[in-house]
Amino acid sequence: IAAELHSEDPEGVTTPVQDAEICLLKSGELTASSHFTLGEISAFGDGTRELFIKSSCYSIILITMSSAGPNVCWTFTSEPKSISFSVVYRENANTPLEQAKVLIPLTRCNAHRETMQGELKVRNPGEYTLIFDNSFSRFISKKVLYRLSLDKPVVYDGTDLP
Repeated sequence: IAAELHSEDPEGVTTPVQDAEICLLKSGELTASSHFTLGEISAFGDGTRELFIKSSCYSIILITMSSAGPNVCWTFTSEPKSISFSVVYRENANTPLEQAKVLIPLTRCNAHRETMQGELKVRNPGEYTLIFDNSFSRFISKKVLYRLSLDKPVVYDGTDLP
């Protein structure tokens, strides 16, 4: 669950501060958006896909999960320089962005030097948004090559005991 930050204005009134990811989704400029379901990710295979992210913009990959269970795994690289990455969760498309949960905080990744990889355990059905943020770059557009896959958790049931 995302922590709520507060800031104090000059009169001493404390107001909640939105997570950077939520502010970006609400007011940033979206370059590209992709939407995948469980079945579509299963059919990805080993190929990579490409996102082009203009300078001062961001792109998202929206993954709709109908049930809990599989882990969503990803790898990505960026060219020509670094990219910021985050994962946000909402119960459904009607859930207000203010109620979204930041699962992975916005982190600057040196994906131009090494392949970034990670996975997310899907504990609840809903929408998982992978954010590739280039809003910090005023002049340089980025290309992100990514691959998604599913990893079903292994449940040991004891059937191989003698």
